[in-house]
This record gives sequence, C-alpha cells and structure tokens, in this order.
Amino acid sequence: MVSESVVRVAVIEDQRDIREGLTYLIANTAGFRSAGAFDSVEAALAGLHDADVALIDIGLPGMSGIEGIPLLKQRHPSLRLIALTVYEDEEKVFQALCAGASGYLLKKTAPSRLIEGLRDAASGGSVLSPEVATRVIALFKEFRPPEAADYGLTPHETRLLTLLGDGHSYKTAAAELGSSVNTVGFHMKSIYSKLQVHSKSEAVAKALRSRLLR
Repeated sequence: MVSESVVRVAVIEDQRDIREGLTYLIANTAGFRSAGAFDSVEAALAGLHDADVALIDIGLPGMSGIEGIPLLKQRHPSLRLIALTVYEDEEKVFQALCAGASGYLLKKTAPSRLIEGLRDAASGGSVLSPEVATRVIALFKEFRPPEAADYGLTPHETRLLTLLGDGHSYKTAAAELGSSVNTVGFHMKSIYSKLQVHSKSEAVAKALRSRLLR
C-alpha cells in the first residue's frame, strides 16, 4: 500500500524507446513520479530504491522478468510489480502471477488505462488487460483437472512448491523447511522430473493448475 499521495513508479524494460516513453508518461502525470528506469532485472536489483510500483517486461536480456519478479519482491516486500509485455498466452500469464506479479498488462494498453492500472496496483489491487482477463476466465471455466493428479509428489515436495508459490526463494524456503539450499535443489530436480517442467515458475504454475497447492 502507498503511504504517500504520489505514486513512485519504476520501469524495467530493455527497449530504449519504450522505456523512455513510459518514464516520460509517468513523470508527466499528476500524482506520479519516476522511481528509475532499468534495462534489465540485474540493473533493477542493483539500483532500484523507494518505488511503490514497477512495470516489468517479461522478455528481458539476461534474467527474464518472470525470474526477476520474486527476487525483486524478496528485496522490496511492499513493491507491486506489473508485467508489461506483448505476450498474451495463458502460460506466461500464470507464470508471472505465480511469481508474484500484481498484474499483467499488454504493451498496447492505452496510456490512460496504464495509469489507471498503476494507481489500482499502488492501492493494493490487481490489474489485467481485458484480453488477458478474458483468456484467464475462459481457461478456468474450461479447465477440469484429472482425478488424483498428484504426479507422485511427496508432502515435503508439495510444501516446498507452496513456499515457492508464496514468493520464497530457495534460501528462504530452506530456512522454513529446516533444510539446506542444496537439499531444496535436490528436491526441485525430483519435482521437475515428476511434473515434466524445466523451471521453478513452470513447476508452480502447473501445480496451481492441477490444484496441488492450497
């Protein structure tokens, strides 16, 4: 939640023209202030301070936006992150939201709607582009998980996935479980194999879709 009347917004976007355009829009809109512009997650992790909301692209060089969201949330717990991307597919939406994003907007979003979304997110709300919201709602209506779709996960593996879905890193999840980071890594290899995925965000997204996490 924002404690000041001015909403401080950071932009994490590798395309210079888009990054500068967004920064200009924010800096010249009443009630908003630019909190920095970064061309990568790595740069944001090093230089981001005092932001209420951050717009983050998904397809960034180096670390992806989806990988960066939980790291930024861990470093700045009160920061609200909104994925701003060209991707409309459900998988990317789920991965971003499971990683801890407070919203998912398309880059073609009109400036007025973008500002409205930033204001909503800063006030504690969640925002989705209409096209994305329609897809997500339709997916939930059509989705029917198979019976007993537990994929053979152990209670410990399910607990680990739940912690990761709540935004924990391997290190903080290990602390919660009373184990080491190496042990968490060992269990994640088993989880990847059972769920047939290749990343933490994919594992959490698939577990949520299969209603393995509560």
